[in-house]
Amino acid sequence: MAQPSLTQGGIHFGPGQGKSFWLLTDLHTFKAVGADTNGAFTVAELTAGPELGPPPHIHRNADESFYILDGTFEFSLAGKSFTAGAGSFVYLPKGVVHTHRAGGGAPAKALVIQSPAGVERFIEEAGSPATDAAARPSPPELPELARIVGIAQKHGIDVPSA
Repeated sequence: MAQPSLTQGGIHFGPGQGKSFWLLTDLHTFKAVGADTNGAFTVAELTAGPELGPPPHIHRNADESFYILDGTFEFSLAGKSFTAGAGSFVYLPKGVVHTHRAGGGAPAKALVIQSPAGVERFIEEAGSPATDAAARPSPPELPELARIVGIAQKHGIDVPSA
């Protein structure tokens, strides 16, 4: 959905607006991307499914923060697991292995900020456009996961082997 014009380069999206992509079983709706912020940051609303989250991974170039809006997320940072519920804030620094997923067997929603911007290019390439936000895809098969990991590496995201 197109963003309304604002003066002085500002942006404004209402509820449900923004460019959306499915990646794994998660819906990413971008509210601000690098083109909007001179590369400073990306902001996305993440609706995570409980089926699976990304494998443990390392962002080489970007810090990642979550403000939990609804539900519970399970996180792991440098091997330490913890949960965070609505109203919680979580900061995951670049260069440190981490993962996240919706917890408690139910979807969860968060505002995710990455600084600097760029993750939107990975999600757009590795994911698929969300034409129906209610039609959550099935978890991908192993060949699709391998394809996503390969794309991640091109965008500064490493997935260490187990």
